[in-house]
Amino acid sequence: MSKIFSWNEPVNPDRVELVFESRNKAYGGYILRKKYTDRLMFALIASIIGLLLLIAIPKLVSVLSKVEFAKKESVTEAITLAEPPPIDKSAPPPPPVIPPPPVQQTIKFTPPKVVKDEEAQEPPPTQEEVKEVQVSTVTQEGSKDIIDLPPENPVVGEDEGKIFTVVEEMPTFPGGEDKLFEYLSKNIKYPPVARENGIQGRVYVTFVVDKDGKVKDAKVLRGIGGGCDEEAIRVVKAMPQWKPGKQNGRNVQVQYNLPVSFTLK
Repeated sequence: MSKIFSWNEPVNPDRVELVFESRNKAYGGYILRKKYTDRLMFALIASIIGLLLLIAIPKLVSVLSKVEFAKKESVTEAITLAEPPPIDKSAPPPPPVIPPPPVQQTIKFTPPKVVKDEEAQEPPPTQEEVKEVQVSTVTQEGSKDIIDLPPENPVVGEDEGKIFTVVEEMPTFPGGEDKLFEYLSKNIKYPPVARENGIQGRVYVTFVVDKDGKVKDAKVLRGIGGGCDEEAIRVVKAMPQWKPGKQNGRNVQVQYNLPVSFTLK
């Protein structure tokens, strides 16, 4: 240790011992000089440690805060659900949910309009086509499972004189449809003009079966000319009395569409 300090320095250990060899070493000066070196080394080490702590503490705090934040994010907060309210058995039950009505299949019905043969675009639906479907302004597919609904046009009051297109019970020819076509084939007389010019096809006739089953207001919806249109009207007007159509148990007037075929043999 004496090599660290020169002989001229008061804190040199060898000099301290020599100076206080014959003196009272309990004197404060001896102790101060004797422990000066130890205190100097302790102060140096403490300063270095303090400096290192000042540098390391901010970084340590930053690392610890990141770890704590990550722990908080990973913790799932437990939610305590409240007890459900007791069921009041005396309260009335909720109203039932009514599903939307199914889509009914419809077929487009073109109102009667007299036009030239070449201007006709779309023939009206036959009676067979409208027998099982609802007549509408458009043609659309309906739901497969359709529930029968009450009639939309009950015959009451002012509806008694209305002409229907579809009713609960459609009017029928005496003996049924087979007898109808049998009647047409037996009574139609092929017009000579049409025969000479090779005219053949279908004449679409519309007429009304009134509440008594009588045929009236026969008109041509689409004709083929050559006298066939007039012959179809003549045969329709000469038809026997039909079984009238019914709506809500009452006889009503029903419009009926009928194709009359003219075929050369």
